[in-house]
Amino acid sequence: MAFTVTYSSSAAISGSSFSRSTSFSVIKVAQFSSLRLADRHATVNQSKKCCAVKPVNAEPKRNYSLLPQAASISASEVSEIVEVEDFEQLAKELDNASPLEIMDKALEKFGSDIAIAFSGAEDVALIEYANLTGRPFRVFSLDTGRLNPETYRFFDEVEKHYGIRIEYMFPDAVEVQALVRSKGLFSFYEDGHQECCRVRKVRPLRRALKGLRAWITGQRKDQSPGTRSEVPVVQVDPVFEGLDGGVGSLVKWNPVANVDGTDIWNFLRVMNVPVNSLHSQGFVSIGCEPCTRPVLPGQHEREGRWWWEDAKAKECGLHKGNLKEDSSPQLNGNGNGNGSAAHADIFGSQSLVTLSRAGIENLEIGEPERAMDCCSLCPLVPLLPGNGRIVCCIG
Repeated sequence: MAFTVTYSSSAAISGSSFSRSTSFSVIKVAQFSSLRLADRHATVNQSKKCCAVKPVNAEPKRNYSLLPQAASISASEVSEIVEVEDFEQLAKELDNASPLEIMDKALEKFGSDIAIAFSGAEDVALIEYANLTGRPFRVFSLDTGRLNPETYRFFDEVEKHYGIRIEYMFPDAVEVQALVRSKGLFSFYEDGHQECCRVRKVRPLRRALKGLRAWITGQRKDQSPGTRSEVPVVQVDPVFEGLDGGVGSLVKWNPVANVDGTDIWNFLRVMNVPVNSLHSQGFVSIGCEPCTRPVLPGQHEREGRWWWEDAKAKECGLHKGNLKEDSSPQLNGNGNGNGSAAHADIFGSQSLVTLSRAGIENLEIGEPERAMDCCSLCPLVPLLPGNGRIVCCIG
């Protein structure tokens, strides 16, 4: 029986396409009109025996599996091409940039993997800046279940104004139930707000950030001089993890870090941006209803949050990585809350006396060092004699 077996193979990889052509020539049998099945098996067995002997000049066995090759090539190329972003250097470069420029850079770099954290307060400015860039953007918010009714209505107004859908994050119902059943609805007035904030805010935030590679906050240095005075415009988040997991997997952008609160409000008015109606009632920093109250003119905005606690505790844990220890006077201590040096508390002075109405009416305003202008908002102004000055005993 005479036969020949020929084998040819060619493989080519071009770009992302791969083509392979392999042809086995038909077994040519001479001088036989037919080939029996037994002969065919014999032929195959014989060919296997022949192939078992490897010629000296034969090519090495080829691997036609595309996936392992592609994976190994991609891994080597990525290690050579991808560069780790130096966000500390980027923060220095953007330190004098406008909030709009910083916002545009953030959205350009991360696209749909970044979102704005919206609390329902003046950080609505972030949404306006994002809208001005003309780029698509995402917004998420933490619904603790204890926000003011005005804040919920404001959320709805913002969604309609910008044509967006806010991605709300809620606390775990089982955790909230366990906390309330064991400690009551207002335990934070007795043992601090940290536990409640951890359940209602920090853990929901952690879940939200696990689906992102970056987030945008409304932190400003002047919001809390004692704890936020060193907030950079961009940083690797030192506390939370992002989509890829692990330390350094999440980038935090703070576009208005260097902006004064007054300038934020000027921007909101000029751009006719909707604002939370609570602001017109004296609220500046807005959080959950039981933990937020209006502040008086001249008071720092953080004095309206967790007022029953020490000023060092006036953070909920969302920005723990930006906090720093501060030895300067605190907001509800003898300090004036704006980072300047402390002054003696005049209300603790032995010289302070309480005057009756009759005493005020009979007061002779002839000693400037003992009088001061009364605030025009004070309800006592119409009751005071003369030009509305009141004894203060500061001299």
